[in-house]
Amino acid sequence: MFRFAQSEYLLLLLIIPALIIIYVFWTMRKRQLLSKIGNIVLLSQLMPDASPRRGWFKLTLLCFAIFCIVIALARPQTGAKVKKEETGRGTEVMLVLDVSNSMLAQDFKPTRLERAKLAISHLVDRLKNDRIGLIVFAGDAFVQLPITSDYISAKIFLKSISPGIVPVQGTNISKAIHLALNSFSETSQKSRSIIIISDGEDHDEEAINAAGEAADRNVRIHTVGIGSAKGSPILLPDGSFLKDRSGNMVITRLNEAILKTLAQKTKGIYFAATNADIGLTRIIENINEMDKTEITKITYDEYREWFVYFLLLSLIFIIGEILVLEQKNKWLNSIDIFRRKKLKKQKQ
Repeated sequence: MFRFAQSEYLLLLLIIPALIIIYVFWTMRKRQLLSKIGNIVLLSQLMPDASPRRGWFKLTLLCFAIFCIVIALARPQTGAKVKKEETGRGTEVMLVLDVSNSMLAQDFKPTRLERAKLAISHLVDRLKNDRIGLIVFAGDAFVQLPITSDYISAKIFLKSISPGIVPVQGTNISKAIHLALNSFSETSQKSRSIIIISDGEDHDEEAINAAGEAADRNVRIHTVGIGSAKGSPILLPDGSFLKDRSGNMVITRLNEAILKTLAQKTKGIYFAATNADIGLTRIIENINEMDKTEITKITYDEYREWFVYFLLLSLIFIIGEILVLEQKNKWLNSIDIFRRKKLKKQKQ
């Protein structure tokens, strides 16, 4: 299996065609300036050491170097081969994480979102036979990781989560619940749970209806309220604070009411998180008391990183680009790979 761990860096490959276009225009401009001085053919004879092919060769080496650097930044990985399969009894848990801008508030250190991600990572380390999935939501909801027993992949996907991963802002818990209900496997009818981690800033009654549907399907919803009743401003990545249309600073506060209602409607647990304890341990203890389903756990090898090899290749190309001069070198003239065929014909 092959993949790029940080594929967003592949956009930097656009630098290569941009460099080629710039170089073409620069050489055309150079020829135009030379043509104003005199005949191009005569001028080339007066500059026997000049070698346009060397310029193109240097550009080619530079493009290869940039290509290798970009690939290294994207972190090519191979692996994830099946290591072993184990059969055991466990449950299926869909982790539903709020990634709206309000989760950037710093009443939890370093932010609500980062504190929640850290707690989920610790939770994954404690799982054994259970399957987990990961859904992120704001104004919309997306499956970040389908239900799986591959805990390594779960932690990898967890690291990449940020508010920008969901383009529509807001806190639409109902969409997240519906998506979670449709993401369970067919073999876990009596051992399904949803854990919602959010500040609860959702005023849509549809979330209560979604919880009723979960109860009808024997799915428990456990909720974790992360945030403070006092509230906190929202520090954006650019260092500014989020403001409303009137220019007033937005203060985000924990809405416990809806989170408690969702849990109560499905006989789940609500836990008010603190900086010291998010509450996932207690919720998992409750989940472990449920009827379990026979689950086949597939363990995968960790991915192997290849970026170092591309960095070494880029270094070779950069050194080559530096060593190749734009003009012919009289000491290396005997091994000049750019010698024109015209010179050979003249000797004949």
